Amino acid sequence: MTIDLNEITARLIGGGRISREEADALAAWPDLDALCEAADRVTRALQPREIDSCSIVNARSGLCGEDCKWCAQSTHYSTGCDVYPGIDYGRVLEAARHNEREGIRRFSLVTSGRAARGKELEGYCGQFRRLSEDTGLYLCASMGLLGLEEMKMLKEAGVKRYHCNMETSDACFRSLCSTHTPEDKRATIAAARQAGLEICSGGIIGMGEGMKERIDFAFELAEIDPDSVPINILCPIPGTPLEGTPLISEEDIIRTAAVFRFVLPRQSIRFAGGRMRLSEASMARMLRGGVNGVLMGDMLTTVSHQIADDRRLFAATGWDF
Repeated sequence: MTIDLNEITARLIGGGRISREEADALAAWPDLDALCEAADRVTRALQPREIDSCSIVNARSGLCGEDCKWCAQSTHYSTGCDVYPGIDYGRVLEAARHNEREGIRRFSLVTSGRAARGKELEGYCGQFRRLSEDTGLYLCASMGLLGLEEMKMLKEAGVKRYHCNMETSDACFRSLCSTHTPEDKRATIAAARQAGLEICSGGIIGMGEGMKERIDFAFELAEIDPDSVPINILCPIPGTPLEGTPLISEEDIIRTAAVFRFVLPRQSIRFAGGRMRLSEASMARMLRGGVNGVLMGDMLTTVSHQIADDRRLFAATGWDF
């Protein structure tokens, strides 16, 4: 298919969309720099000038009965990850205040396991209420496959955004997890939206899929229409079934982020886990090639860049922080 990159860019800036055939052609565009520059024009036209920053605390680690093949926290695999049932409010507040001092705007509590329910969820809601009083942070939650009443509890406690990654395309997901389904995730997202929460939903690239499946995934996310789309890069974790998965190239990662911008022009597309293995040049190319958000600080079971390094990178690529 022959396409006009400038026409597509102008169409997206004007509120239009692209077709699947156009996305396929963009993914094969021979000039990667030109593709990224066009994606950057879309981003700068439709997104705020300030980088969309967020951070997380792993509030419950390990002990998860789900069998997601990429995850260090599953009890189905022996990975040596930290295991604890919860952290006290003092540690949560310390992390929250540190992030607030550093200028990070959003802050999330993340729990392992299928769902945080009952007294456990009530305890986290209590922490969110206190965070609302003790900080000025925009609060997010990622607590598994919850229903409407549980989402309403989080909303009442001060949570504004709910995170539930679709992880990968529907077709790929079914070979990577057997204990829950994409439909379970869509139901969770629908419940969060019905409760009045914003939606954060993205996934992981590099789990054995190809560009075709990534484009499938981008269009499936477009149907969900989340506010934020985190892109994680698989870090194969010893002990998981994906431990021997070959690493995808930095060019593939850059190209994927650019194509996501064309499919998802109005979403915040953010770096998430796995970017530690990218060169600074590749991260800069992505921040000038479709990415406008960053998950900063420590991740769940991997480590992120230092905040000071991120600040320098944002300044060098023309983003306010």
